[in-house]
Parts: sequence; structure tokens; C-alpha cells
Amino acid sequence: MRRLAVLLAVLLAGALALSACTSDDKKEPAADKTSSAPPTPVVAAPPPPPPDKDACYRLSYDEAVAPTSDDRAVPCKKSHTSQTFAVGKLDLLDNGHLLRVDADAVQKQVAQQCPDKLGAYVGATEEQLRLSLLRPVWFTPTVEQSDAGAEWYRCDVIAVTGDKQVAKIDRDLSGALKQPAGRAEFAMCGTAQPGTAAFKRVLCREAHTWKAISVIDLADKAGKHGRWPGEKVVQAAGQDACQAAARAIASDALDYKWGYEWPTKDQWQAGQDYGRCWSPDPA
Repeated sequence: MRRLAVLLAVLLAGALALSACTSDDKKEPAADKTSSAPPTPVVAAPPPPPPDKDACYRLSYDEAVAPTSDDRAVPCKKSHTSQTFAVGKLDLLDNGHLLRVDADAVQKQVAQQCPDKLGAYVGATEEQLRLSLLRPVWFTPTVEQSDAGAEWYRCDVIAVTGDKQVAKIDRDLSGALKQPAGRAEFAMCGTAQPGTAAFKRVLCREAHTWKAISVIDLADKAGKHGRWPGEKVVQAAGQDACQAAARAIASDALDYKWGYEWPTKDQWQAGQDYGRCWSPDPA
């Protein structure tokens, strides 16, 4: 990574040539008497400090999905939209070469680290997290901050709801999904049956008609290489399991509806190797 060079200011004193005469009026060669002050080094400013873990921010959706953030922290007891759940150090060296902070290799580090840390922070199993609308986002220093020595990354948790909106939160999200009340608060619901035009994912505290009730792990359908198994395979994989899950919670085992949402190829390649089961929830 290219770093900004520290400029040195050098003060040079002027040279004064003096002449003298001998007794026979012959001039002696002029003597150069040059003096110079030592260079004054410029002390580089310290790099910007890393963010604080557990800090809260008021971010819009666009700000939350941006690669960098310059928003100031706000008290977590007041309304906010994101909370920092992890701060780490970037590895900016690749075979002895310094990488730019916005290089793909650097950004991939953070894209792996942050999702892996979220479950433990909010106190959720993998399935509980997938049935919630809590999601990780991450930030790195700007190129200018990195050039000044910043090497941190920051992971925030947000609640995504509706059409690219972040929900307002007025509580600490550490351990938010440990208890049933917290899992209900951030549970994933839908405005219509999954797969229909009117369907949007929303927090269950908002108006909704369907609710995500269980997760179908599809990783074994991809074989040892984890490749996309095809839409027919993932579509068929959850039919019986989702029907059984909906029947188990229905008030009438002979009269109930259910839905199954499977990943697309793009979602699979982005890491979503699971589907979700849905059931009507008019509450």
C-alpha cells in the first residue's frame, strides 16, 4: 500500500565570502565559510484510532452498506440503527507486498470475519439468526486513513426491514437473541406469501401476514465442492420438511397453508446454502 511520504523541511543558512589582503597587496583566495542548520524532521500525525466496540450509530440504509463510514457514535440508550459488535485488524500484506485497503483481498477478509462473529454477539444459534432480520455490515478505513496508518475493520449489526430500510433500535443488541422475547422482537415476517409480488421481508412487529418458521439446510445437496446443485434440486429439497413444519404449528392439522423459499443461484454463490419454511401468521 502506498503510504504518504513525510516531507522534511531543511533550513539552509546563506554563505558569505570574505576576502583579505596580504602585505604585498596580493589577494588570498576567498574562503568559503558556509554554515547550515540541521534538518528539522516533521513528525507524522498518529493514525486515526480504531472504532469502539459496542458503539451505536444512526445510519441510513445507504450508509450502512457503504464501505466506509464517518458518522459519529450516539448513546445506545437513544434511538439508533446500528451497533458495533466487533473491531479487528486488517492484514494488508500479501507475499511481502502492501495491499490497498480497498483491494478485493482485503475486503474479502472482512466479508468473512464479520458474519462469522455475529451469532456469538447476539447470542443466537445459526438457525435463530437466519430466522431473524439482524444482519452484519462492515467498514474499513478510507484510503487516506489507511495511508496514515489505520489498519482496523469494524463490524456492525443492523435490522433490515421492508424495502431497503434499517429499523430504529433503542436497546443494546449484545445478547439480543438469547431470550424468546428478543427472538420475537427481531423475527422475520412477510407482507404476503413468499414468492408473490407483494412479498417483502419485515420485522414481525410491523404489519404482516406470514412468518418464517424454520430453516432447511441444503449444503449436503451441493456435494463436496459446494457447487450450485440446480434449482430443481433445492426446490424439491424443502417441500416435505416445510409442509411438516407448518402442520406441526397449525391449529387444524387438516387445514393449513405453508410456503418454502429456496435460494437462487446468485444467493447460493454468495453463501446462502439454505432455504426457509413459512406459515401464515395473521397476528
